[in-house]
Amino acid sequence: MNIQELVIAEIKKAVKKNIDAGIFPQAEIPAIKLEVPPQKEYGDFATNIAMQSARIFHMAPKKIAEELIKQMDHDYLAKVEIAGPGFINFYLRSDIIYKELADVVKKGNHYGTLTDNGIKVQVEYVSANPTGPLHVGHGRGAAFGSALVNLLKAAGYQVESEYYINDAGKQIDNLAASVNARYLELLGKKADFPENGYHGHDIIETAQRIIDKFGDKYLNMADDERISLFKEVALKEKLAALREDLSAFNVHFDVWFSERTLHPDAVKSACEILLKNKAMYEKDGAKWLRSTDYGDDKDRVVIRDNGVPTYLAADIAYHKNKYERGFDKLINIWGADHHGYVCRVKAAIDALGFDSSKLEVLLLQMVSLYRNGELVKMSKRTGQSVTLAELIEEVGTDAARYFFIMRSLDSQLDFDLDLAKSESNENPVYYIQYAYARICSIFRQLAEAGIVYEGPANLELLTDETEIALIKKILSYPDEIRSAAKDYAPHRIANFVHELAADFHSFYNKCRIIGVDAPLAQSRLILCEATRNVIHHALDILGVSAPEKM
Repeated sequence: MNIQELVIAEIKKAVKKNIDAGIFPQAEIPAIKLEVPPQKEYGDFATNIAMQSARIFHMAPKKIAEELIKQMDHDYLAKVEIAGPGFINFYLRSDIIYKELADVVKKGNHYGTLTDNGIKVQVEYVSANPTGPLHVGHGRGAAFGSALVNLLKAAGYQVESEYYINDAGKQIDNLAASVNARYLELLGKKADFPENGYHGHDIIETAQRIIDKFGDKYLNMADDERISLFKEVALKEKLAALREDLSAFNVHFDVWFSERTLHPDAVKSACEILLKNKAMYEKDGAKWLRSTDYGDDKDRVVIRDNGVPTYLAADIAYHKNKYERGFDKLINIWGADHHGYVCRVKAAIDALGFDSSKLEVLLLQMVSLYRNGELVKMSKRTGQSVTLAELIEEVGTDAARYFFIMRSLDSQLDFDLDLAKSESNENPVYYIQYAYARICSIFRQLAEAGIVYEGPANLELLTDETEIALIKKILSYPDEIRSAAKDYAPHRIANFVHELAADFHSFYNKCRIIGVDAPLAQSRLILCEATRNVIHHALDILGVSAPEKM
């Protein structure tokens, strides 16, 4: 149990003692949260539990705070104070933080990884149509989704990541027809380009690769046969390209789920259940979901009057499949343009007899790229949307991932390309990685000087304010993991490790390590090691590398 958990447990115990003594009425205890005050004079931790429970216990917040403090065990606390309208501020004993720091070092690279909580979670993200390259919007979803998966795993969840491949339907037909048209054009034949075809340069490249490999072998084939063949060739190539781009971006999936596997049986089965539950009806030859019964603004077509399923039909069958796999929580990361789609999918889930509250849909806001202060609208290379591969080529995987993750998913992101490439303290990625590399350099210098790092030391020698601040920041890491995971907020880990790097740089600039008394040097090396482990752990969550040299 870390120090935050100890304080929270003590608050719960104090509440229960007051209830048992009849001072507080019987009631459900609200969730207890600890915060690190913005100014150190307000203590190491603070809670607003007294104000949260004022209505529950029918008592003034200050009176609640007083009664709680009376029942608390102060052995690990220097003092506890009431501030403002009822905040409770906790001040830890200095020897407690030294003991905690020693435990941090013992845990090594595992510090920050919480125990398995037994909760099974599925995270589905990216799931872009395999009809062209990933663009920067997909990149934000990929970075956020993979970081969320890493964060949930660190917080003790059992997580499975999934990519839903939209490999059925009209968009794949249009892909095949587009490749076919480019194939004919490249061979000097006239071709009618499909009205809803894909005009990207990658389609020309796919057609050219077919020609490079097979020449005009398919030229005299009937159009429908050639298009059918190109459908499989193009789909295979596009999926391979997606996997390659994602792998270069440190994104890997446990499951690649094909939409094709849902047709026709799974879609038919889902529709039969909806009809049986009277959640679907027929009108004008089509089958409609009664989504208005579940809060949607209108009912939605599931099966068209020609018998062809809509996209919603496949999504209904897909989510039925997800629920049947036994996850405790489902998380979908969708683009902001899918906002109106959430209600109808949840309506279908409830209509199938499942609990739609198990599904959390996180909406991804837009990304705008800036270079030299100017909005970048198009790729210089293709004249079309900037692809994820082009972004990685320009700024690197580490910078791209960090910049995508460092803001909350529900806020629009202005991505400064110049800042992402700069080697300066203003670039948060460089600043964090430099802190890590600096620590590695310290240990290399010690080895070169013949100074042995011995491990255990007298940590009570760490009394400088920068040392204490750094220790306390390190000790708050597990609680940050827990809170960030609960809120699906990997950006908090990005902010945390940036603040940790700042605390380390402050410590390094003030406190010498080489050239001081051996006992003090050993103590400071312990602090360096703990800092290095936490930075590495946090960067692992973000999918960003931790270079030993820069």
